[in-house]
Amino acid sequence: MADPFEVRMRFTSQLQHLNASIGSSQKAAQYALKYRDMDEDLHSCILEQLERNSMNNRANIMYFIEHLCDTAQREHHVEFVRMMQRDILRVVDAVAPSDGSGAANVKVVRRVLAGLQSKSILLPATVSEIEAGLAERDAPSTPPPPPSPLSASLTNPTSTSATTAAYQQQQQQQATNGAVRRPDKRQIEQRIEEDRERHKRLRESIWAVGGAGGEEEFERLWEGEGGLDEDDWIVAREDWGERMGVGMDGWVGGEGVVGG
Repeated sequence: MADPFEVRMRFTSQLQHLNASIGSSQKAAQYALKYRDMDEDLHSCILEQLERNSMNNRANIMYFIEHLCDTAQREHHVEFVRMMQRDILRVVDAVAPSDGSGAANVKVVRRVLAGLQSKSILLPATVSEIEAGLAERDAPSTPPPPPSPLSASLTNPTSTSATTAAYQQQQQQQATNGAVRRPDKRQIEQRIEEDRERHKRLRESIWAVGGAGGEEEFERLWEGEGGLDEDDWIVAREDWGERMGVGMDGWVGGEGVVGG
């Protein structure tokens, strides 16, 4: 039997190193299913990493959750799904906090929630309820403006410096407590690159057509068209003639070559 501590440490490392590639999420999901007898402990790892890591990493874990639930359903181990259903509000609050610090993750949460709903992992009523709460989290929160020195001096000429100092102390305390932490330049660049990779995969999946899909696509487009009239046939013959070098009278360059 594997050492529970080692399994937990390896899984935690995989969560911390998730990126925009599907492979990293699939690898972590397969690892979790491999040690499904420790599902509660691994689920607690997910919650811990969601509440401790950067907003970029929380977004990657959110995408991973969809892969994990989907894989768990296919392998008939629904405990991961049930625990995620139970703690989905806690997950959403960690990925897109109500203080506005995770405003960039709101779209991520919505996409994953839509995916979980389409896979019947979350009920439509649950998703609608969460969506209502996300409406106020789109815009990042801004700190209150500093007190006006003019108004302070008018009420109490000696209190201007004290008021400004108190405001600065409050802002410093908020920054220390992590009330609203702005991502640094490296995190912003990393997020842009990961979002670009996900959008690229999304476009590829939209345009991907299977082997038999070509005929199905043709039949769908053909059935969607109305009936062809005489003008359509004339235009088609002219187009064919231009491509083949054949005129409407069936001759090529005035020579006696008849088009079929």
